[in-house]
Amino acid sequence: MNRRTPPAPTEASAPSLDGPSFEAAIKRLTEIVSTLERGDLPLEESLRLFEQGVQLSRVSQKRLDSAEKRVEELLSVDDQGRARTTTFATTTEESVEDQEPGEEAPF
Repeated sequence: MNRRTPPAPTEASAPSLDGPSFEAAIKRLTEIVSTLERGDLPLEESLRLFEQGVQLSRVSQKRLDSAEKRVEELLSVDDQGRARTTTFATTTEESVEDQEPGEEAPF
């Protein structure tokens, strides 16, 4: 019996929660800006690309804001100078309930 390894997920087939990855959104946004700067598109096509660019910009900003928040949480300290730990939304409810107040999250 010949077993095949499933293909690695590609950007197009990878699951997407909130749109494209930050890198993919920035790449596409750069392409849109270059196209619009040429100035050779009909008005309707320019508007369509502009709308797409605005959406990509919003997705990118949302991802940046989320990353900044996570970094701030990781670097925060309490009044005694101890690292303040916060459970991220990716943990299960059970692990959050089992954790004592002030206890560090397991890694």
